[in-house]
Amino acid sequence: MKPSFVGRETELQLLDRLWARPDATLLILYGRRRVGKTKLLTYWLRQGDAGETGQEQPIRRVLYWVAEPSSARDQLRSFSQAVYNFTNPQTPAPEDFTYANWQQAWQQVAALAQVERLGLLLDEFTYLLEIDPSIAGQLQNLWDQTLSRSNLFLVICGSHLGMMLRHTLSYQAPLYGRATAQLRLQPLPFGMTARYFPRFDADERVAIYAIWGGIPAYWERLDPAVTLSDNIRHELLTANNLMQAEPRLLLQDFVNEPHNYVGVLRAIANDARTQGEIATFTGLAQGHVSQYLNILQDAGFVERRVPVTQGERSRLGRYHIVDPYLRFYYRFLASRQSQLALGIQEQSLAEIKRHLRDFIGANTWEELCREWLLRASAQQAVPVLVDQVGSAWTRAAQVDVVGVNSMAKTLVLGECKWGPEPSGRSVLTELVEKTAEVVPSQGQWQVYYLGFARAGWTDASHAFAQEIASAPPTGKNWRTLDMRLLDLTQVDQDLAA
Repeated sequence: MKPSFVGRETELQLLDRLWARPDATLLILYGRRRVGKTKLLTYWLRQGDAGETGQEQPIRRVLYWVAEPSSARDQLRSFSQAVYNFTNPQTPAPEDFTYANWQQAWQQVAALAQVERLGLLLDEFTYLLEIDPSIAGQLQNLWDQTLSRSNLFLVICGSHLGMMLRHTLSYQAPLYGRATAQLRLQPLPFGMTARYFPRFDADERVAIYAIWGGIPAYWERLDPAVTLSDNIRHELLTANNLMQAEPRLLLQDFVNEPHNYVGVLRAIANDARTQGEIATFTGLAQGHVSQYLNILQDAGFVERRVPVTQGERSRLGRYHIVDPYLRFYYRFLASRQSQLALGIQEQSLAEIKRHLRDFIGANTWEELCREWLLRASAQQAVPVLVDQVGSAWTRAAQVDVVGVNSMAKTLVLGECKWGPEPSGRSVLTELVEKTAEVVPSQGQWQVYYLGFARAGWTDASHAFAQEIASAPPTGKNWRTLDMRLLDLTQVDQDLAA
């Protein structure tokens, strides 16, 4: 049986801290669709507050209301009745009861929060904004005049990411500067898959993460009692399923006409990494490609990566799709909609299985190894401290994992392999040979090597690592510290911890 809720300890602690404050508090909670905002709030609501005594206290005094995509009058009536029923739990509100306007309704909320702490959780706030964008300004006026002087804990939550950014967080937004805290809820990290999918092996969980990412609502759709192939077949390769519509829904949170954006995403998913390559793939003018990429970057779907050893202005920048499901969809599913509509599943499944290993190796495995380095450095599990982690490349060489500490002049170089067999000595010798290509030219650097291999390393590889320790290679402006080899089991255990 899958757990109903995993992770989010930091986010729950933030909610507890904000609730415990003695003054009016406003939290803006936002994030992409399906990332678990509503589940976080409802889970927090169900938890008691242990406080300093360690004894669970009664459930908090909180009014939770979810806006719906209905008319402005219906929304006001729904909220009014929720406030009325909260105030008069023994006497339900008449069906036609409503406050005259939102100002009157919020003034009633302020009255309820004058003495005792009151939480008001406004979920799907963007449905209100869609009908009446001025409502953010109305709320700002009430916050400045009344609500900020009450004992209210107000949470504004929304899934339409673009609208939340425009109306609550941008410099021009009415509520700008009013929030006590803002929280962009991120997908769950890979380490949580061990708790959520204990029946799947580590390599299967990496594949799940490569396809569905860390989105809790996607995880809930998977059946741990069947194979990964069956989950792909049932959840992705049937016509008109919810996952087929998901990419378009995500894009529509930011753009009204997504066709050209779809073309750009398909280009990147098929290894077009520069603006010129994307323009060639899509047939779009390079100037238009630049505009589309800027919006996709603002949305958090795409990022421009540069070698971590160089600055942002590097001409070696490459574009990557950040969201795992979008990356998978536009690589494997977008071009097969006709097959799926006709119920032709097995051909698509065979194609996915044929290329999935390379897809994971070039994307998810490298990303997990970079995450491992960042976390290991923070836990002092490696002998060097890094403050930036990414990859590095020149026209002659590429290194999958690179960690940099410019102040200490330390560099971590790592190679990632996702093959089914143990990786050999040549992988490591080639890594060492690449060092001179990626070490910055200024300063004297210390270099630490990491090898990440799904199936582990051969005896010859381990012998080479020992040689590195006993006779460290050196270069013009660098010298070796040591080398460490890891396999999937170790990376999986560490990230789960």
